[in-house]
Amino acid sequence: MYIVYFAVILLLPLYAQMKVKGTYRKFSEVPSQRGMTGAQVARMILDHHGLTDVRVVPTQGVLSDHYNPATKTVALSESNYYQSSLAGIAVAAHEVGHAIQHKEAYSFLTLRAKLVPVANISSNMSWIFVMIGIFASSSGFLLLGILLLLAGVLFQVVTLPVEFDASKRAMNEVVSLGIIGNNEERGARKVLSAAAMTYVAATAVAVLELLRLVLIYTGMRSDD
Repeated sequence: MYIVYFAVILLLPLYAQMKVKGTYRKFSEVPSQRGMTGAQVARMILDHHGLTDVRVVPTQGVLSDHYNPATKTVALSESNYYQSSLAGIAVAAHEVGHAIQHKEAYSFLTLRAKLVPVANISSNMSWIFVMIGIFASSSGFLLLGILLLLAGVLFQVVTLPVEFDASKRAMNEVVSLGIIGNNEERGARKVLSAAAMTYVAATAVAVLELLRLVLIYTGMRSDD
C-alpha cells in the first residue's frame, strides 16, 4: 500500500511537470495567426477591461509568468513577452485573468491572499511537530502538526478554482477579442489545461499526505 502511495505522490507531480513543459514547448513553436506577442495580448486585454494602471513587464526564466497584485504587474517570461506564439498568448491571457479577478475582488482570489501568510508559516512549522509526534509516538504533537498542515492544504484547494477561473477568463478574452482564430482554440486550451494539471497534482499530493498523517494519528490513538 505504501509503495502505491509513494509512487503516486512522486510520479503524479513529475507527470504534470512533463506534461506542461512538453505542451508549452510544442505550442511555443506554433506562431499565432495575428502575429501578436504575449505583451501585446496582455496589454490589449487589460486595456479592454480598463486596467490601464496594470503594467506588463518581461521577467527572466521559463514559465515564470505571474501576476503580482501588490504592484499590479503582469510579468511574462521573456519568450512569451517578446515572441508571437500560441503558447505565449494563452499564458499571457491567463495571467491577465488574475488581474481581472483582482479588479473584481474574485472571492477565491481574496481568500487565497488571506491564506498566504498563514499557510507559509504553518506549512513550515507543521513538519517539526509531525516528526516529533511520529518519532516520539506522541499523538498530541502529531495532531498539532496536522492542524498546522491543514492551512497549507486549504491553500492548495483554494488555488484550484482561482487557476481554473483565470484560464476560463483567458479563453473568453482571446476568442471574443479575436486574438486567436477558431482553428487555434484547441491549441490554446491544451496549453491552459496542461498548466492546470500542475495545480491539480500539487493539491492531490497535499491531500493524500494529510490523509496519511490522519491515519497515523488515528492508529496512535487506538493504541493508547
